[in-house]
Amino acid sequence: MTFSVAVAGASGYAGGELLRLLAGHPDFEIRTVTANSNSGQRLVDVQPHLRSLAHLTLSDTTPESLTGHDVVFLALPHGKSGELTSHLSAETLVVDCGADHRLESEDDWAGFYGGDYYGAWAYGVPELPVIGGKQRANLVDARRIAAPGCNASTVSLSLAPGIRAGVIEPTDLSAVLAVGPSGAGKSLKLPYLAGEILGSANPYAVGGMHRHIPEIQQALRWAGATSPTISFTPVIVPMSRGILATTTARITPGTSPADVRAAWERAYADEPFVHLLPEGHFPRTADVLGANTALIGLAVDEAVGRVVVVTAVDNLAKGTAGAAIQSANIALGLAETTGLSLNGVAP
Repeated sequence: MTFSVAVAGASGYAGGELLRLLAGHPDFEIRTVTANSNSGQRLVDVQPHLRSLAHLTLSDTTPESLTGHDVVFLALPHGKSGELTSHLSAETLVVDCGADHRLESEDDWAGFYGGDYYGAWAYGVPELPVIGGKQRANLVDARRIAAPGCNASTVSLSLAPGIRAGVIEPTDLSAVLAVGPSGAGKSLKLPYLAGEILGSANPYAVGGMHRHIPEIQQALRWAGATSPTISFTPVIVPMSRGILATTTARITPGTSPADVRAAWERAYADEPFVHLLPEGHFPRTADVLGANTALIGLAVDEAVGRVVVVTAVDNLAKGTAGAAIQSANIALGLAETTGLSLNGVAP
């Protein structure tokens, strides 16, 4: 069976990555692509790397243009997806790559985003350890899915195995991320211009201000933490795409280094896209470029009683579009790996 697909926000970075991956998916047929200011233009003039989709023209992002498809992917700024989703059929699988449906807490939404609250959908990180198993069980037959924030899923995948196994403490968590500016979207903003970031590393949203913090805390509560606290600091670095997250946590008293590593080994031993590297090995962002993989390196700093987890993902692939398609595969009963690559692009 072939599923008809519409992609809203197809002119942006996330929309372009969705289309790149969907173009190679054997069970999806891309029929409609939409945009706002670029409406009326040929897709290939806006996304010139998508040569196989040169026949498509961008239409307006309206409920009418999205209606009638089996699957709708939304790659829109926060606050824009929620305005559309109530108009779409309950039978349509809708996957939101924006923030509108990630948070269960309306207070968290008000505190970090603001504006109308549209409710939480099934969270699209299948590998996430949660009480009772993995998050993928909540995606089976789902018709409304919230793809994750790229920073949030990277940190959550880094910490959740330790939380679930009880080998790390859920407070005094720390995460520092080197991130590419494509995560901020395609609109022109001064901090993300080449002249501002080339040759420089620029921290932002410092001191508990980043919008992905409540999303991380929510995921860690699902993993078993009661009141997780985390210091989260992202740093823009001069690479177009990628995240390298260095996350640390206190080891629970009486836990050995072998016990710590075993928790992550058990969590991800059978996962197709999340891989724990051998002891002493750590990933680079270059290793996951264009792939739907998360690579994790782990070390125990016995001198300070902390575990150090280094995780690399492509923020546009595994961090956004890949997670969205992987989750859609599960919801539709397809093989989870369909249309998604383990292999990155090098050099």
